[in-house]
Amino acid sequence: MKKSLAEIANWLGEEVSFENNPLVTGVSINTRTLQPGDLFIPFRGENVNGHRFVQDAFDKGAAASLWLKDEPNPPKDVPLLFVESGEKALQQMAVAYREELNATFIGITGSNGKTSTKDLVAGILSPYFRVKKTEGNFNNELGLPLTILALDEDTEFAVLEMGMSSFGEIEFLSKLAKPKYAVITNIGEAHMQDLGSREGIAKAKFEIIAGLQEAGKLFYDGDEPLLRPFIENTPSLHSISFGTEEANDLRIVEVTFTEQGSKFRTDGLINEEMSIPILGEHQVKNTLAALLIAQEVGLTSEQMRVALKEIVLTDMRMQVIEADNGAIFINDAYNAAPTSMKAAISFVEKSTIKSDKWLVLGDMLELGENEKQYHEEMSAYISDKVFTGVCLYGPRMEWLYKKLLEQFKDKQLVWVENEYEQIISHLRQRIDADSIVLVKGSRGMKLEQIIEPFKK
Repeated sequence: MKKSLAEIANWLGEEVSFENNPLVTGVSINTRTLQPGDLFIPFRGENVNGHRFVQDAFDKGAAASLWLKDEPNPPKDVPLLFVESGEKALQQMAVAYREELNATFIGITGSNGKTSTKDLVAGILSPYFRVKKTEGNFNNELGLPLTILALDEDTEFAVLEMGMSSFGEIEFLSKLAKPKYAVITNIGEAHMQDLGSREGIAKAKFEIIAGLQEAGKLFYDGDEPLLRPFIENTPSLHSISFGTEEANDLRIVEVTFTEQGSKFRTDGLINEEMSIPILGEHQVKNTLAALLIAQEVGLTSEQMRVALKEIVLTDMRMQVIEADNGAIFINDAYNAAPTSMKAAISFVEKSTIKSDKWLVLGDMLELGENEKQYHEEMSAYISDKVFTGVCLYGPRMEWLYKKLLEQFKDKQLVWVENEYEQIISHLRQRIDADSIVLVKGSRGMKLEQIIEPFKK
């Protein structure tokens, strides 16, 4: 973005003039990451008033700052734009800038896999187009406007992740971004405590079509029965399904794993053999969305194949880490819910990369009143005939621990409530170059710390 402060004032409907009309080249809500030329937006909350940092923002090179109209004592002799609400001003600026851009917008949501799918879609397009994507977790009512305002004027594709915790949030983001293509990766159990049921989660995710352009398309997980009623009740929607089941428009028919990643074959709208440097059948499924969008924008199968080989996912998504003793850790510790937990466990079970298989699992959070049941149900997917050992971390994992005691011997099963060291010590004594260790839990568990002592 490159706009004068007067142009931004016009976006916001503020009729003001400036003696010094600075050029704004970005937007920031945090002085720690502010770049010279940014417009600083101070937020006022219960504990922190961002207006305290406005002078710091100018000291760091801010071109200008917003200031709430009811906030006293604005600084003198610096370019300020007075607004009623910092949040609404940010969103209004993003709406205005979005209208000026010629980029194709792609919105991605889902209970699990949206960040990986974002990376896959951006990665398959990047060798051939100017592509920008959501960075970090900037996927909410503040992060998405910031992402849009950070787009270069010549961006050809904007790949935007859309997250939510309650009804109406995805609808708001979709109407703001107005995507041409939308993706629903799956329906899991995250945010169950806020949305009440998986049916509620499906309804909330389907809000992504609210801002879909008239000629736009929805690509969705066709294996998920909860999405079908919404598709059937929206006959005007152009939708394409992907997954493993026969009825899907694009489906996986074969997957094999190596230490280098996953090889797979597809059938339906794309009938090809491909490979990705990423492990997991669920990641192959996410790749189908990327393939469909790539086909939609005119890439050939060979162009897709070449691009996929160079894909790099955000850390802690089935990330392969070789330990100092030759063992392999699969770091999938960014987040966890029953659906993604089952998928990751299933990958290790089917994998032939290493024969000695271990699980390190942490609490799954935000599951609502049925969280005990969801943790206990994991026992059905963990067999002592497949896994050498299981290490469990967190107070909720005690429920799974008690279920697994029925089949696992004490030396194979460890549960720790709040200390990593016992698990680290247990693994250090038992894993070797023949071992593969899945590490997965909700973000709040920070299980990647268990892997740190084993890194080369």
